[in-house]
Amino acid sequence: MAEKLRSTFKLNEEQLAALKQIIPEAFKDGLVDIGALSDALSDYSGEEALDIDDNLFGLYWPGKRDAKRAAAVPPPGTLVPVPGDGVDEETTRNIYIEGDNLEVLKIIRKAYSGKIKMIYIDPPYNTGKDFVYNDDFSETEESFLRRTGQIDDNNERTTTNARSDGRFHSKWCSMMYPRLRLVRDLLADNGVIFISIDDNEVAQLRKICDEIFGEGNFVTEFPRVTKKGGKSSDVTAKNHDYVLVYVMDKDNSDLIGVSHTDEGYNKKDGYYEKRGYYKANQTLDYDSLGYVKSLDYPIEINGEVFYAGGSMDAYMERQKGQHGRADWAWRWSVDLFNFGYENGFIEIHRGGVRPRIYTKTYQNVKIEKIGSQYKIKEFDRTKPLSTLEFSENKYSNDNAKKAFDELMKKSVFEYTKPPELIINLTKLVNNNDFIIIDFFSGSSTTAHAVMQLNAEDGGNRQFIMVQLQESCKEKTEAYKAGFKNICEIGKERIRLAGKKIKQEAGLNAKNLDTGFKVFRLAPSNIKQKKPYTGTDVKELSDWFSGEPLVEGWKTENLITEVMLKEGFPLDSTITTLEIYKKNKVFQISSDFCNHSLIICFDKNIENDTVEKLDLGELNIFICLDSAISDQVKARLDDKGRIITI
Repeated sequence: MAEKLRSTFKLNEEQLAALKQIIPEAFKDGLVDIGALSDALSDYSGEEALDIDDNLFGLYWPGKRDAKRAAAVPPPGTLVPVPGDGVDEETTRNIYIEGDNLEVLKIIRKAYSGKIKMIYIDPPYNTGKDFVYNDDFSETEESFLRRTGQIDDNNERTTTNARSDGRFHSKWCSMMYPRLRLVRDLLADNGVIFISIDDNEVAQLRKICDEIFGEGNFVTEFPRVTKKGGKSSDVTAKNHDYVLVYVMDKDNSDLIGVSHTDEGYNKKDGYYEKRGYYKANQTLDYDSLGYVKSLDYPIEINGEVFYAGGSMDAYMERQKGQHGRADWAWRWSVDLFNFGYENGFIEIHRGGVRPRIYTKTYQNVKIEKIGSQYKIKEFDRTKPLSTLEFSENKYSNDNAKKAFDELMKKSVFEYTKPPELIINLTKLVNNNDFIIIDFFSGSSTTAHAVMQLNAEDGGNRQFIMVQLQESCKEKTEAYKAGFKNICEIGKERIRLAGKKIKQEAGLNAKNLDTGFKVFRLAPSNIKQKKPYTGTDVKELSDWFSGEPLVEGWKTENLITEVMLKEGFPLDSTITTLEIYKKNKVFQISSDFCNHSLIICFDKNIENDTVEKLDLGELNIFICLDSAISDQVKARLDDKGRIITI
């Protein structure tokens, strides 16, 4: 028998750093796992992987290799717009997508690669009662669900992942792995992912995330209170779950502390307009500091002399060397004190045993030494977010239900998170203008939280919600309230929450985006010659070339499909170009792309339209193959790039 390949080897630091950034899953305990590296580099063509010794530290389960392959299988479908189902569709940049999140993530992968700064998900906890996706890519979702008994003749869900199933944990891991692998490609270099989970799968999830994001990019694990009372058994009460936090690159992460103020900031002075409130709860002198002679000096204010500790005699003795290891001294140097005093950072408190000098701590400014000079610097006062922050009752399921029931009918949706949780997680992410995606969006708590936080701080964060159209059973309160599936609940919550937030914001709501566009997972509009993997323009052209369109295609649907395959996000601007009188020509542009798409799907493109086309070096013209002659194609190809369908 051939000797197995060694499963690990050592590289120099520079090689390790580069490889770890690209393929973090190939690292186990600081060494390179050749098996994981082989899988990552494989094209999943069906060939057997290298004969690798798998006796390594990590998480393994039946079906793991298939789960890895699942992320690499090209999507068979596309997304189509659902006009009229959203709010402010012409101006909004928020997106709601209906469909299996695995397929959706593949479809948007190119368009949003490296563009998502924050991800929050609340996946199934695998309690034995909640539904866990079973992924199969050789048949349609409906066919697979029907064959496996997960839906009945009325297309209603019928099964869960039961604990009696021999692969109870394996199924859950196989569901989560490809989805997390795909969203890793979406995260920006300074991006972060927050994942809610409980005891059922937290251990497995940690190992999966260590593999996909890199164990060195783990930040923390927040416990969150779920309820204050009740019991789980005769001896324990399970009253919490968790939020795992991973970043794309710990050395490049953009997380910040939370804004900090407290009741102590309650005083005003002449600097209030710029510096905000202040508090003065720290004396300038202490007797518990390590004694430094240069910090022990007399201070004269308006003819009154102050000594650290209040005694001139004790000061004179200290100057002679008669002092303890820790003894009375000032916290500030002479230069810092003089600067602070001249700029209003000092006040004298009387009424105690002796008059004492106090320093002022302002909300919005601080003294900072730059070079050899002191300056007053404006800043946002923050503090680290405690890992016990979410143990407060406002983050519990009861408060989540209250927030939901204020908008919707009671019991329409049982399992939701409080907006306050998502708001405070989002505050950890620096800046207020970035994209947040939730691909297990459920009742759309994340969308609600994003709109609420934007209203509070004037931010311009955008959300992308993705949710499977899971049916509401007839006997449920949701079905009785008129909701056929979970997507309808999520969209209605966004509508109602947006309306309420805008009303409460009043005049400040002028630039507040509480709208959203709706897209739905659907079959491709084009009969494909081969699966499209989304790599370059030439492949896109080959993928389109010579293939007839699917019967009944719609222009807006085909525009969306081409837009995504060319790497343009769903909030791209679509403009009808008025200069083309004889044909309907559209221009697709986005802040994320340095070129535009010029699209015309008319059956015949007039010469006048062709003559007016000004593609430049970057723009791409896309049209039906039969709409122009070969001679015209050649001419346009000289002007820029052209793709025909």
